[in-house]
Amino acid sequence: MIRAFRLVTADPDRLVAFYQSIGFVSGQTIAIADDEMQVLGLPGSGRRHPLTLGDSRIELDWFDPPGLPYPADANAADLIFQHLALVTDDAGTAWHRATDAGATPISRGGPIRLPKSAGGVTAGKFRDPDGHPLEFLQFPAGANPAWTGSGMMGIDHSAISVSDIAASRRFYARHGLADGRTSFNRGSAQVALDGLEDVQVDILPMNPPTTPPHVELLGYHIPTGRPHTPLAANDIAATRIVWRAETDALLRDPDGHLHQLTRKDRSPADTVSRR
Repeated sequence: MIRAFRLVTADPDRLVAFYQSIGFVSGQTIAIADDEMQVLGLPGSGRRHPLTLGDSRIELDWFDPPGLPYPADANAADLIFQHLALVTDDAGTAWHRATDAGATPISRGGPIRLPKSAGGVTAGKFRDPDGHPLEFLQFPAGANPAWTGSGMMGIDHSAISVSDIAASRRFYARHGLADGRTSFNRGSAQVALDGLEDVQVDILPMNPPTTPPHVELLGYHIPTGRPHTPLAANDIAATRIVWRAETDALLRDPDGHLHQLTRKDRSPADTVSRR
């Protein structure tokens, strides 16, 4: 199942400080092993810094030589788009904390309450200082038993823009995820959430057999998502979902989103430090 999410950064100190400011706990930096660099298809060297939020885990990777920056003109419908949805009990407070720490808004006017047909959640999308898209997600009280508590709680899902939901569903089903109920989102709330015009999007959750996180497939009818050239693993936009597996490999889904299969679980050198 999903073990972690790996984000590529050009400025690790800045990005670690940002994620700490919104509630993540920082760990100890380690070197990326030579055999993993070979799996990633990269020359040179790399470093990794783990961060946790409850039971959820992000790992920040930076590489020498570095890759390309996040495309400045990319939007939520483009096929390069992949965000992490962070669960909180107060999306408004979390939003102000993130923007004070250097986040760039995607959503217009901050978090938006979506209609009941879209789950009735309060959500707001933004970018971290390197350009990675994120979302704060606040469920109505008692609506989601997977999330209880206060403050920032963890990662609910990773949402990925796709060109063909049926083809992507087959890919993720092969990795052990089961499809949920598709919803069709449109209207003023979705327009404000995505920072786009006249949005029409199908959303298909792909669920693991146990606990979060899950994957959401976003199939935009309007606007049409633009494709992108294949990402190298050291490009800033090359977010990787990390899966526990019987082999080590780097895979791409039908739209080029990266997935890293790994046999290695957390090691003592990788343990999160509560500091």
